Amino acid sequence: MAGEDPLISGMAGRYASALFELARDAKSTDAVKADLDRFDALIAESPDLNRLVRSPVFGVDEQLKALSAILDKAGIGGLAANFLRVITTNRRLFAVRDMVRAYRALVARHKGEVAAQVTVAEKLSDQNLEALKGVLKNVTGGKDIDLDVKIDPAIIGGLVVKVGSRMIDSSLRTKLNAIKFAMKEAR
Repeated sequence: MAGEDPLISGMAGRYASALFELARDAKSTDAVKADLDRFDALIAESPDLNRLVRSPVFGVDEQLKALSAILDKAGIGGLAANFLRVITTNRRLFAVRDMVRAYRALVARHKGEVAAQVTVAEKLSDQNLEALKGVLKNVTGGKDIDLDVKIDPAIIGGLVVKVGSRMIDSSLRTKLNAIKFAMKEAR
């Protein structure tokens, strides 16, 4: 299963696959996914936590101590917390975001869903989110969509949608760059 998808390959894919098998056996794939999503969101929101996760300067003991405090405060326990502690002990915490992404893909595949990553300039309303899910469901042949929405003001406007290996970039930044390039060519 891990060899089929480039997203679920390499070291992060192996860890994610092992976690998925454990979670599936324990019938807790959704609970683990929710905990990992919460941890991933904490990393995205906190530059300090991102530095703790990615920097090789911190030792295992320091990372474990900080991680335990964060997990307790965030209410993350069980299999997800044990997994995060194991990857910390194995000096693999730097790849946790890739592992979370691979785990999401495994859960989506298991449920028959298609994972879609969407980048927008500002938060989408519930109505726009549902409309986007509807469009993506039509494009994917009626499969359920698991949306991973990221907010990036740098794209200025529009959105970037990635479903599998297909990417649609209708961001204003890309359109402005295309105009700028065309103007340079016209000289």
